[in-house]
Amino acid sequence: MSFSLPNISVLHSFFDRRALLALASGVLIALSFPNPNLSFLAWVALIPLLIALEESTPQIAFRVGFTSGISAYALILYWLNIVFTRYGKLPWSVSICIYLLLVLWLAMFYGLSTCVGRLGERNGIKAAFTLPIAWVAFDFIRSFLFSGFAWAMLGHSQFRTLPLIQIADLVGVYGITVLIVLANIVLYRAVRALSGGSVPYPVKSAAILLILLISTLYYGFSRLNVAPLTHGKPLRVALIQGNIPQDVKWSPEFRQQTVDTYDRLTREAGKEGVDLIVWPESAVPFFFQDEPLQAERIRGLARELNAYLLFGSPAHELRNGKSTYLNSAFMISPQGETVGRADKLHLVPLGEYIPLGNLLTFINKLVVGIGDFSPGERAVVLDAGGTKLGVQVCYEVIFPELARQYVQGGARVLVAITNDAWFGRSSAPYQHLAIATFRAVETRTPLIRAANTGVTAIVDQNGHIRTMTGLFVEGYRTGEIQPGSGQSLYLTIGDTPAWLCILLTAGVALMAWFKRKNIP
Repeated sequence: MSFSLPNISVLHSFFDRRALLALASGVLIALSFPNPNLSFLAWVALIPLLIALEESTPQIAFRVGFTSGISAYALILYWLNIVFTRYGKLPWSVSICIYLLLVLWLAMFYGLSTCVGRLGERNGIKAAFTLPIAWVAFDFIRSFLFSGFAWAMLGHSQFRTLPLIQIADLVGVYGITVLIVLANIVLYRAVRALSGGSVPYPVKSAAILLILLISTLYYGFSRLNVAPLTHGKPLRVALIQGNIPQDVKWSPEFRQQTVDTYDRLTREAGKEGVDLIVWPESAVPFFFQDEPLQAERIRGLARELNAYLLFGSPAHELRNGKSTYLNSAFMISPQGETVGRADKLHLVPLGEYIPLGNLLTFINKLVVGIGDFSPGERAVVLDAGGTKLGVQVCYEVIFPELARQYVQGGARVLVAITNDAWFGRSSAPYQHLAIATFRAVETRTPLIRAANTGVTAIVDQNGHIRTMTGLFVEGYRTGEIQPGSGQSLYLTIGDTPAWLCILLTAGVALMAWFKRKNIP
């Protein structure tokens, strides 16, 4: 048997100048997200990519964008291997294959964006127009295609820059993404022009960028300096972080200790008096509706503290004569009565159910001890003494349409309950929180977040994280929140601007196709 060295030309084509520049852009994009959260890098991260796109064909542009996406998402989503191997019980070989498939899937949208941008340029449309529009279009498509994965969009990297992100109540996170991509193009063209290249100075696009940035910041500072519209009386909340290890969370032998932990932390947090207590997703790791003794203890705690108690627990019900399992949140009144239940609507593939389960029999569902979950049938708004709550369970909070649905249904406080234990000590919990802050701004509704192992936080309707815990510590956070107004343009028009970007992107692609077809 003989072995031959890889073809040098193949290696050279993969690690050529364009590819190295694209990889550099991907690294800079990844660094702009938590952690390390160097958000300023997003404003220059695409410059190497844009250099790599010079004088490229649409096919080469796709490859360059695709390469950049691979390096970005490979770094941003490294924590998936922690989830798959430790809790999914997958061997590393299988875990890496699934991880790479997701990375390649997401990278494809970067490639499509740069391809359409290049198609537009070759047909006389400036990249300053086509690339930001295409970037938003494909970000939006990936947010819903095949269940959707609205994670780590460029705009999310700016969650700490409050004056900038206030426009999310107009156009969502996509407005910030447009500004970032346009700024990169303007800076790239300015650098190229100054270095003596053939690229002209970007006078018009720079003027447009300046107008957009000034308008955005003026709007942002105005919103931050004006007293927000409110609805109803303030609510005193206590958010409990039990820090229950994922390895024992569903063990029957550990149930008593779990309830003891939440009981103790809740009593400490409620000493000064609270209106609402929130425990994380699956804080009660058994069927609350089937365990009368433990249920009575929890009801008694709500009565003793004279507060509403919201907690995560699995539930079940009959649908078409079959038992259906749900990932739910129960609400207990100060009188100890169950006054509502909200079911998770958007489930996590591989986490709460196995897609194509008959074929993928070798994959274990991450949530053990319970059969496959089913999604809830409708968005249920819960009532906490006159204040309406919209509860989003874990992964759901990354989807803006669900938050809009709850607020349009009357919710004036958004509640995110999650169990991020399976992310380990990685960047994922901080990335998750960064995305969640946008739901508050978009809907002008405060968001309170209770996480099993962190990050537990209170976010006001301007996206300001007023308090937060660390990772993997027991604790709680208390505070007073003012229910939001539930009034924003984004609540009215939703993702109409993103749909418009899809139409414009399709128009550019069709124009390029017709022109090519008509060439003799």
